Amino acid sequence: MNVEPRSPLPAGEVWERLDMRRALAARDLGTVFRLLQKHGTSQRTIAALTGMSSSEVYEVLRGRRVMAYEVLCRVADGFGVPRGYLGLAYDNDTASWLDQNLVPAQTRTDHEDDARGHALLAYAAEVTVGTAGELSSEWSTVPSAATPLPGQVGPEDVEQAEAVTAQLRHLDYRFGGGACRDAVSAHARWVDKLCDLPSRPATGTRLRVAAADVHNLAGWTAFDVGLYNVAGRHLALALDFARQAKVPSLTANVLYRAGRVYLHRKRVSEALRFFQLGQLAAQDSGSRRTVAMLCANIAWTYAEMGDEAQAITHLNRAADEFSRAEDADSEPWVQFFHELDVMALEGMTRLAMARTNEVYATPARQALERSVAERTDKMARSLAFEQGALATACLLTHDSQAALEFGELALDQAHRLRSRRVTDRLAPLQELALDCPDRGARGDEVRDLGRRIEQVLLP
Repeated sequence: MNVEPRSPLPAGEVWERLDMRRALAARDLGTVFRLLQKHGTSQRTIAALTGMSSSEVYEVLRGRRVMAYEVLCRVADGFGVPRGYLGLAYDNDTASWLDQNLVPAQTRTDHEDDARGHALLAYAAEVTVGTAGELSSEWSTVPSAATPLPGQVGPEDVEQAEAVTAQLRHLDYRFGGGACRDAVSAHARWVDKLCDLPSRPATGTRLRVAAADVHNLAGWTAFDVGLYNVAGRHLALALDFARQAKVPSLTANVLYRAGRVYLHRKRVSEALRFFQLGQLAAQDSGSRRTVAMLCANIAWTYAEMGDEAQAITHLNRAADEFSRAEDADSEPWVQFFHELDVMALEGMTRLAMARTNEVYATPARQALERSVAERTDKMARSLAFEQGALATACLLTHDSQAALEFGELALDQAHRLRSRRVTDRLAPLQELALDCPDRGARGDEVRDLGRRIEQVLLP
């Protein structure tokens, strides 16, 4: 059978043409594909590289809009184009290029503005009287334009940056990183630009704290959706800004988050090292709350490594440090860490040890029951983590009914939240549920839960 060879890939400079970059930035795949065809790339090659069928490519060429994040990523990755060109994951160079080269609205002539004003008024009239058709291509995309920067950064600019970061942090806690990561990344770029502007020394220092905080959050949200390399970049920037600002408690918090990235990926030796470095910075800061947070995470890591003695030692120290923490000891980046989190980390630590020593299963369950009982929807992701862990502990204590109850709640949260981590953390429950020894009706339901979790875990 003869196989038609693919047409050659477009030369690299094709992607740098202004018309191509505008089409990519607008996610106008129809124009992108037509420009590729103009430069010799066949429809068949486009389909093969993007994972689309030929009919789907044809529909896009005929005007169908593609908004699905996964498809846009396949297009970028298939052609080897930086995802930032499509606004999916900007790096600084891409963001700068778009800001400088996409035509901003203020460069239009008065005549162009008048013409567009009349056209918009005409379309508004059609919508009002019910005669409007589909929105024309002229209005269907919004051109990118750089937001004007202040001439000098003042305290009010920093206050606004801090307030936006605080709101984004609440969204992350409640809905998961996927609900706000793009907004956090955009805000981080804005704060980076402010850092390049003149300011008074005190304002400049406070601004660098704000920059460290938002990059810390950007790294956390990237981690939450499984973008580990992106997370690492943001966390490195956060460390640098925290160093410039000389705020050791923030440095410790960034190191804690870096440790959690590696702990989640089962790279426990590296996770432990990050947590230990964070503990040193936390001790320098004098923040007992931060020291408690690092000690609790070190305990969990030692439990994952099978070192029960060190795990218990660090759990005890975490509880002691937290009991002596003061209310004033709560900078924005560590305000989330409360008594419930100490309980939850005790539960996670004892649950990790229960895998090899069942004596820890009941204490793990008790700690997790306390944390789950007091969580609210404002910390929905933490609640989901703890419900899944509690269901696992219930299986280890041979309570199928309770395991089913909390497992169903955790699975429901996994469907609701925009968080890859929540899904990943259901894996231990899935394994135990599939092997549930209960031969009764409840056991059948638990095994069915395991199969449904398995479907969620599939890549």
